[in-house]
Amino acid sequence: MTSTTPTAHTLTPAEIETIRGDFPILGVEVNGHPLVYLDSGATSQKPVAVLDAERNFTVRRNSAVHRGAHTLAAEATEEFEDARETVARFVGADADEIVWTSNATEGLNLLAYALSNASFSPDFASLKLSVGDEIVVTEQEHHANLIPWQQLALRTGATLRFIPVDDDGRLRLDLLDEIVTERARVVAVTHVSNVLGTINPVADIVARAHQVGAIVVLDACQSAPHLPLDLHALDVDFAVFSGHKMLAPTGIGGFYGRRALLNALPPFLTGGSMITTVTMEAAQFLPAPQRFEAGTQRVAQSIALAAAADYLSAIGMDRVAAHGSHVSRRLLDGLATIDGIRVLGAQGERVGLASFDVAGIHAHDVGQFLDDRGIAVRVGHHCAQPLHRRLGLTATTRASGSIYTTDDEIDLFLQAVSDVRGFFGVTS
Repeated sequence: MTSTTPTAHTLTPAEIETIRGDFPILGVEVNGHPLVYLDSGATSQKPVAVLDAERNFTVRRNSAVHRGAHTLAAEATEEFEDARETVARFVGADADEIVWTSNATEGLNLLAYALSNASFSPDFASLKLSVGDEIVVTEQEHHANLIPWQQLALRTGATLRFIPVDDDGRLRLDLLDEIVTERARVVAVTHVSNVLGTINPVADIVARAHQVGAIVVLDACQSAPHLPLDLHALDVDFAVFSGHKMLAPTGIGGFYGRRALLNALPPFLTGGSMITTVTMEAAQFLPAPQRFEAGTQRVAQSIALAAAADYLSAIGMDRVAAHGSHVSRRLLDGLATIDGIRVLGAQGERVGLASFDVAGIHAHDVGQFLDDRGIAVRVGHHCAQPLHRRLGLTATTRASGSIYTTDDEIDLFLQAVSDVRGFFGVTS
């Protein structure tokens, strides 16, 4: 089981060591061992440039944005909006198409609730969902890109359908035309599966969805940190990504909307900073993106997210992707040599993660064994219970790398995994 060979030149060992020097946490020890951090799919570590950007804003320019006329307020607002432009450029969008959110989950809920609100406003009637309409997701989805659509279906009377996976976890695109019909209004799909590492054929899904007049929502949480991302080129209508998975702090993410559609959505949260005129009887709202940014914003975090985007861009996203492909091959080829290991996912393009089952041993026990050796991995259902259930499992162990992952770390991980079954006395 291998991934496709990258076309870009991957990072050299010397370059990775230089990169690692930018991440202070990678120098710590866990349980008497040097930390081997293979849980970047859950949350990435942060380089000094990102830590400094957040701290420097707080120390030198901390002020409310879009509210004051004094110098600090003007500087804070300029840096805040510069960050929006930087992040928009990083994901292939325009600045006025990026809404700041706390995370991708908030962005997806923002959209789902805004679509609910569209049902109650004549100004947004074109986006109304009702009985007979359909919302389509996939069986690969993270709960964040499933549950909001389940709830939207309940609120509107629409029907939720899904594109199933085969026994290897691949999307059944042979059923695409059958499932995405003229009744589909929303099609929500993950760009990269957080369990399988699979890079999905988004173009095929977008083409079919737009053919029947549906809008496409892309979960880019696992692609934004690892692949060159161009939302305009992908032709999706909405997308979400989360800062903490792409070297930035927690509490910041992005919600992208195609300009015309974003301006056609009613607000979700209301209050200060998203209005033009307010009387005691009514309010008028700003255009997007400010319409969706009520209240005090995540200013320091957005600036740090822009610093993360600049850091990744300086390395080159083609090279980041090539390194991820290298990590994927090392993980998959190594796990394939160990008895009793079942790796989830099919051959094809993948990012640098692997989820696997160890025969006879629960994933939590595997994770504890690895942690005793200083190796951090993710265990559980990875917020994707339906996918695990479809593949006949309740939990797996997931190793996920990033730009700071070395071959030596992968070798330590593989050696530890090869020792797990013997440690627990499982031989068959």
